[in-house]
Amino acid sequence: MRRNIFTLLLCFVCAFAAVYVNNQFFQPTEKIIEYRQPAVLAAERIMQENISKQQYFSSSPTNFISAADKGRPAVVFIRAVQKSGKARSMADNLGGSTGSGVIISADGYIATNNHVVEGASTITVMLNDRREYEAKLIGTDPTTDLAIIKIDTYDLPFLTFGDSDSVMVGEWVVAIGNPFRLQSTVTAGIVSAKARNINILEQQGIESFIQTDAAVNPGNSGGALVNTAGDLIGINTAIMTYSGRYEGFSFAIPSNLAKKVIYDIIEFGAVQRGWLGVTILNVNDKRAKELDLEVVGGVFLDRVNNGEAASQAGLKRGDVIIGVNDIPTLSTPEFMEQVGRFRPGDNIKLSYIRNGKEKIAEVTLRNQINSTDYVAIRKDKIFTDLGFELRDLDQTEKKRLDTEGIYVVSVSRGSKIERTNMDPGYIITKINEKPVRNVQDLLKELEDHKGMVVLEGFYENYPGEFPYAFIME
Repeated sequence: MRRNIFTLLLCFVCAFAAVYVNNQFFQPTEKIIEYRQPAVLAAERIMQENISKQQYFSSSPTNFISAADKGRPAVVFIRAVQKSGKARSMADNLGGSTGSGVIISADGYIATNNHVVEGASTITVMLNDRREYEAKLIGTDPTTDLAIIKIDTYDLPFLTFGDSDSVMVGEWVVAIGNPFRLQSTVTAGIVSAKARNINILEQQGIESFIQTDAAVNPGNSGGALVNTAGDLIGINTAIMTYSGRYEGFSFAIPSNLAKKVIYDIIEFGAVQRGWLGVTILNVNDKRAKELDLEVVGGVFLDRVNNGEAASQAGLKRGDVIIGVNDIPTLSTPEFMEQVGRFRPGDNIKLSYIRNGKEKIAEVTLRNQINSTDYVAIRKDKIFTDLGFELRDLDQTEKKRLDTEGIYVVSVSRGSKIERTNMDPGYIITKINEKPVRNVQDLLKELEDHKGMVVLEGFYENYPGEFPYAFIME
């Protein structure tokens, strides 16, 4: 027994001695790590540094199935029929256009482009499930190429507005629309640029487009641009092309601007746009050197109108605006988009440079006639009884059209005005050969009037004068 114990202890001691010798003379030491390839170490270091800086939210998920499933039911096909040449007989030739729209509420409000429904006498909407409805035009804004129509139904799928400011160049996006009448077509691409101005709108238009390389073709106008989460970040509007078809770039109105315009149209019937009373220019390299600016960017105030919003806030000609409410605005599209989100009476903070020093101005925005009031759609009983809604021309329209007058916002179906064949968009300049400057002038002429009434005026996009007659009883 003792011999067995002794033998066991001897084996244990020998084993321990063998392990000790092996560790001392045969096992590699930690110093060998220093001889690994330097490129491998650098790659690992760079990988760790980048992992800590990556922003996964802009590239996740890696497929578009969820975004397509969420977006397709909320995008509609629109067919608009116009009377050719604004003729006024039953034999009129009918022209038409087709496009897309985005359902933005469960009770049937739909956003689209103004150029899709402009001048339409009837607007038909087909849902993704192929149900069809006749739509009512709620209002338009040519300066952003937006329009709102409504169908009479409920419990519709709709898209919610995302934050277009958070969209990043290089981020995946999905375009949904009806190109060439191919209903509910989904294409994908990345955001190629932001705040693009491509000069497709009139001089006073606000162009600050999201540029993408998602394939957009005729019929996509008014459709949805969504991020990979399925949030509405833009309204597809235009392509840049020499062939008339998609050639690599498409453009969408950013959702933050579109949302404000859409809500204004729904609430007021017209866009409540805040004005500064300035004329602006981009800052180029030459002007930046002349002004000793640190960067080539900003908005140069070429003119500041006396007594208007900017002037009253202390801004002067030659100032360079570089931010609105702490958001950088280094180009005129960026600046116009930011200001375009506010209404008359809103206060904004402008960062600007004067004589090489950065300053802050607190500005109260005004409307086109230099007050803080909203531009109202007149719905006086005498007008609603006749069957139309009216508003005064704004300053931009007066300048563009070189006239004063009254804009017909809507015409009620089955009304006395509809029976004259008058369409929305008609601009009234005379009543019974007497000029009228605004809605109040027209109201005075119609009050207590009996007998024949002849309204004279024109449509902006059609040549010639168009008189309409009806009887006041």
